[in-house]
Amino acid sequence: MSTILQFLLILSIIIVTAKAFGYLSTLLGQPAVLGELTAGVVLGPSLLNLFGLGFITKGPALEATVRELAELGVVFLMFMAGLETNLKEMFKVGKVAAFSGVSGVITPVVLGTLLSLPFGYSFQQSVFIGIILAATSVSISAQTLLELGVLRRREGLALLGAAVLDDVLVVLLLSLFLSLGLGAGGGSLLDVLLVIGRMAAFFALTILLGLKLLPWLLAQVKKLPISQNLTAFTLVLVMLTAWASEFLGGVAMIVGAFLVGVLVGRTSYRHELERSFNVIIYAFFVPIFFVSIGLILNLGTVQASTWVFALAVSFVAIVSKIFGCGLGARLAGFDNLSSLRLSLGMVSRGEVGLIVATVGVTGNIINDQVYAAIVVMVLATTLFTPLALKWAFRREKETGRTTPTLEEPAERTKIRAAEPGS
Repeated sequence: MSTILQFLLILSIIIVTAKAFGYLSTLLGQPAVLGELTAGVVLGPSLLNLFGLGFITKGPALEATVRELAELGVVFLMFMAGLETNLKEMFKVGKVAAFSGVSGVITPVVLGTLLSLPFGYSFQQSVFIGIILAATSVSISAQTLLELGVLRRREGLALLGAAVLDDVLVVLLLSLFLSLGLGAGGGSLLDVLLVIGRMAAFFALTILLGLKLLPWLLAQVKKLPISQNLTAFTLVLVMLTAWASEFLGGVAMIVGAFLVGVLVGRTSYRHELERSFNVIIYAFFVPIFFVSIGLILNLGTVQASTWVFALAVSFVAIVSKIFGCGLGARLAGFDNLSSLRLSLGMVSRGEVGLIVATVGVTGNIINDQVYAAIVVMVLATTLFTPLALKWAFRREKETGRTTPTLEEPAERTKIRAAEPGS
């Protein structure tokens, strides 16, 4: 078979398997995303090894292409999460997001460092492992909260804000780590200041242009006699901002995509664009992204001695986020249940944790076995998050208590909860 025929076959297998496992997951009362993640493990080198099957002769090249599609999928997923977010409402939970984001970075760095030292890793390596554990990938949580219909609640909004802050802080920590000469290619403290300046300039310029210029641009594009004018323009805008976010701003591209979603969500075209993007993103890109996470795990390459560290680092990764983010949210005014929900949503490390780990491998800071342990941790936290969030929001039904959105006063929610059938 030609390369394109193999590629079409692989994509078909990935999407069908993802949807089938997602359906089975819903039958078991779990979010569909959990099944799609499991599909990746089944199709990956740990079990079926899709790209190593006999009729696939271009496995490495096709795998790389699928990974690129997966990255595109997470960009669009975060754009959709941004569309669901109201900027004014997010500012109302800004204190909670700030406290939770900062505490959710400090705690994993400290606990990750303390965990790694007894395993024989140097202080330098242990600190770097702690920085990896500080990362958060909110894409899995955003999709789960969208499925549960609670993304616009205060926990969801605070979670998104905390995740953006978390990403910024992790990039700053990584830059500081390298600037102090602790990693290969270390620079100076001036480099750290430049990183901060780049981030500040990117956020300020993006938000300013989005608030002042974007509504006018969308209105002008809408008038053009071009098929799918708004959709095409927004598609390009999302990709360009994601590019600028990482290449110019120094933060993960998903942050740029999320910001575009938030800014577009303020305009009158939000619902039209939501309908346009929904079909192709959730039918094609998102299943590929979720499956791709499982495809990177090869349990056969993990040495027996590494499994102990992998399990320990997975446990610390979960506990550190729950305790750190939960404590920050509680100090900022959230009650215990809301704090728990926010902290559970911050557990997944996803692609952000892998990006930081890859920097460590290429810079000879950590070895391949540590990287393998990190991959196990990423998968463990990614599988844990949708299960935990489903459980946390199920408690609401069991107690008969409903958390209000910021658009809905608590008194009104109490009345609605008391109505028959609510």
